[in-house]
Amino acid sequence: LALAAVASTGADPGRVVGRVYAANTAGAIIGALAASLLLVEALGTMRAQQIFMALSAIAACFAMAPLLWTSPASKRAPSEPPLGTFGFTVVVIALVAAIWTVNRLPAVPGMLIAYGRYMVTWLGQADVIYAGEGLNSSVAVTQLPGGVRNFHVSGKVEASSEPQDMRLQRMLGHLPALLHPNPESVLVVGCGAGVTAGSFVTYPSLTRLVIAEIEPLIPQVVTTFFSQENHGVVKDPRVSIVYDDARHYVLTAREQFDVITSDPIHPWVKGSATLYTKEYFEMVRRHLKPGGIVTQWVPLYESDADVVRSEIATFVEVFPDATIWANLQEGQGYDIVLMARNAPGPIDLDALAARFADPRLAAAAGSMRDAAFQSPLDLLATYGGRASDLRPWLDGAAINRDRNLRLQYLAGMQLNRYQGGPIYDAMARYRTFPDSLFTGSDAAKAELRERMGFISR
Repeated sequence: LALAAVASTGADPGRVVGRVYAANTAGAIIGALAASLLLVEALGTMRAQQIFMALSAIAACFAMAPLLWTSPASKRAPSEPPLGTFGFTVVVIALVAAIWTVNRLPAVPGMLIAYGRYMVTWLGQADVIYAGEGLNSSVAVTQLPGGVRNFHVSGKVEASSEPQDMRLQRMLGHLPALLHPNPESVLVVGCGAGVTAGSFVTYPSLTRLVIAEIEPLIPQVVTTFFSQENHGVVKDPRVSIVYDDARHYVLTAREQFDVITSDPIHPWVKGSATLYTKEYFEMVRRHLKPGGIVTQWVPLYESDADVVRSEIATFVEVFPDATIWANLQEGQGYDIVLMARNAPGPIDLDALAARFADPRLAAAAGSMRDAAFQSPLDLLATYGGRASDLRPWLDGAAINRDRNLRLQYLAGMQLNRYQGGPIYDAMARYRTFPDSLFTGSDAAKAELRERMGFISR
């Protein structure tokens, strides 16, 4: 059609084809970049589609322009109508149809942005209080009848005010912040609802907190719906937000941190498996100060044993002294936190209790209590084992590397499976009370044993 629209009698066909092909190539490049980087972000998918539809209608009118010209009677058959009348009628009908279609175009459903393939199952159960299309992803915030708010990215819940999610988000922050004697600088990979990052601003020793987030809408808009849970983290003067791919930021940053915590999206989501590779963890280790601590989220749901084994084994390749901390839901496996320290050593239970009682940490203690951690022992009771204990279970696990990204495909085949309970039960069989890890008074150790479910002997 394009060639027919520009061809003329006697024209060089090679030149015609070359010009059309060049115009199409240039248009495809410009259109793709303008749509993805400018139109969708500035106007949204619906408005961008309306513009495309209108441009297509205008282009069709140009293609049909010759039909508007009336052919001389000498060149028409007796029964043939004047092309001008026919062409005008066709153009009018096309324009009316285009205008009607453009005006009838619906907006992208907020529930689709929020729940994706599960949208139908949530209809009538959740209210969309925000939906937006950003530069890199579509995000939404929903509220359930009980008041629970969920933050979604492209059809998947990423964070929420649900008790089990609040526990996980606070664990990622308070575990390293409480165990580090003086956390001054922190890097948070992935903003989410801001709850993990907000855990750190409750510590008076903090002087600099960097949040690496690829989607600007998340810190700018989504976190405002969770300001109570995240302690208004984005407004804290100690906080710097870097809008960049986390992998690129960690690769290029020159500073080191006391704490690095990472809460990426599931590894089966395109691109996120790069935040679970051995090479990425090696970069993280290089950015830790002496005595620094790293925590990493690992989901047990929407996974299977091989996926979790791969994630843990890859982390342990770089941090052989890693420990596992469990976030259970109704006693069943839900997700875990991997933690490693640059300078492994015993955890003094009495010193932690004294620090927790320090009035200067009253805000941090309150933040922990909001997630049902009434004391440091409650937090430490989530202990799920050491990497050294799990070596028989991890034997033969696939190591996720940059050059293969095995995990992305391994996890992608399990995204509809919910085996968190059996996975954690398999890990818990290797769990023993680590006498060498916890030091302190006999009373404190006995209480911790009890809370962990071990019987004192």
